[in-house]
Amino acid sequence: MLFVALAAAPQTQATPTPPIIRIGVSTAGVGNPPRTPGGWSAVAQEHRYVEDEFAKEGVKVEWIFFKAQGPAVNEALSNNQLDFTTLGDLPSIIGRSVGLDTRIVLVAGRRGNAYIAVRPDSGIKTVADLRGKRLALNKGTASQLAANRIFATFGLAEKDVRIINMDPATAKAALLSGDVDAFINSFDLLRLQEEGKVRVIYNTKDFPIATYQAHLLVNQKFAQAYPEATTRVVKAMVRAAHWSSEPQNRDAVFKMWGDAGGIREVDYRKEYEGIPFAERLSPQIDPFIIAIDKQSVADAYKFKLIRKPFDVDAWIDRRYLDAALKELKLENYWPRFDAQGKLLAKS
Repeated sequence: MLFVALAAAPQTQATPTPPIIRIGVSTAGVGNPPRTPGGWSAVAQEHRYVEDEFAKEGVKVEWIFFKAQGPAVNEALSNNQLDFTTLGDLPSIIGRSVGLDTRIVLVAGRRGNAYIAVRPDSGIKTVADLRGKRLALNKGTASQLAANRIFATFGLAEKDVRIINMDPATAKAALLSGDVDAFINSFDLLRLQEEGKVRVIYNTKDFPIATYQAHLLVNQKFAQAYPEATTRVVKAMVRAAHWSSEPQNRDAVFKMWGDAGGIREVDYRKEYEGIPFAERLSPQIDPFIIAIDKQSVADAYKFKLIRKPFDVDAWIDRRYLDAALKELKLENYWPRFDAQGKLLAKS
C-alpha cells in the first residue's frame, strides 16, 4: 500500500531546484512594473506567494506579460520560454491541439462573462443584427470561442460576421471611432457604457457555456525536471486562491484589483455582486470544469478553430493540486459544481 501511495504522488525527493521560475500572464498587465489585473493570480503576484515559497533557496521568480495574449503565450511555450502560465480556455486548447506539452494543474478562473458592445447610436439591437457587421475580437483567445457559441444560439456562424482581429486596447479605440461596429470582451465594457460611449447588447450571465474559463498550465519539461518545485508552485497558488476566497478579504481583493488600474473597483463589485469569491476563484478541477473543457475542445473543432480534438482527461494532471489541498487541509474548502454548473452538496 505504501508503494502504491508513493507511486501515485508527485515525486519530491532528491530533485533539483530550478534557478528561475518563469510565469506567463496572458495580458499586457497594468502599470510599471506590470501587475496582474484580476483573479487570485493578482493576489499571488502582489503577496509574493511563489517568491516566498522559494526565498530560502534564492530562486528567482519572473512574471512575464504578453500584450498579444494567448497566441503570444503559446509561442513562448513552444520555445520553452515559460514554465507556468495562466491562460484562457481557447488558447490553452489551441496550444495543446498543435502539440504543446502542457498539463492543466489547477483552475485560474471560471465563469468569466463575455460582453458584446456597440456604439450608442448603432442600429444593432441584438446579436442577430451582427450579421454582415464588423466585430472586433482577438483571434485565438477565449473571446473567439465565446463569440462562436453566442453566434450559434442566434443562428449565426463566424463567417456571417466580419471578424476584425484586434487586441482589446485597439478594439476599444476602433469601436469608439466607428472603425468597427461591435466588440466582444469582458466586463470592462461596463465603464464605457456608463460613460455613454457604448451600449452593451448581450452578456453571458445566463449562458454559462459561453463564459470564459482559465487554467494554470505547467510546461511538462519543467514538471518532469522539477517535480518538487512544481508541487510547491501549485501549493503557493492554492494559498493565494484561499486568501482571495475568504469572505473577510473580499474588500481587500476588490481594492487590489481596482488599484491595478485596468478596471475600476466599482465595476469589479458590480460583476461579482451576490457571488461568493469561493465560487469564482476556486482552483478546483471539478466536474463542471472537466465537462466544459471537453465541450470547449469539441466546439473548437466544430467551429474549425482547431484541426483535431484531443483527450482532455490526459491533459489534466491533478496530482499537484491534490497534494497541495491535502497539505493545506483545504480538500473541502471550495464549493464544487456538476457538469451542468449546479452546486454539488459537500461530502
